[in-house]
Amino acid sequence: MAINPTGADMKAFLAVEPDAPVVMLNLLRFAEGGAERYDEYIAHFRPYAAKVGATVVYFGHGADPVVAEHGQDWDAVLLVSYPSRRAFSDMVRDPGYQEGTHLRTEALVEAVLQPTTPR
Repeated sequence: MAINPTGADMKAFLAVEPDAPVVMLNLLRFAEGGAERYDEYIAHFRPYAAKVGATVVYFGHGADPVVAEHGQDWDAVLLVSYPSRRAFSDMVRDPGYQEGTHLRTEALVEAVLQPTTPR
């Protein structure tokens, strides 16, 4: 299952309007004990997000879905607004940020990281 973006993923991501604002949708499925580990990741993530001008728009735990097939529910949803795709990329490449990415990886069994733009 996908958890972290690859180099090719980031290259394709930056090829589309690198200086346009973006809100990243994170759909998260936790490993056993992963919710607590993800909280550690969020504490690590926040200063690096702030450094590039990003803000957490919403972070919440999923409840029982109203409409979904079995297995389509998510444990948590995170929305983060970045001033640009380039800002997101800069954060991800920051060596200090990279030191804590293992927290996210250890917390999750599956994730969707999808850029969104206003409609």
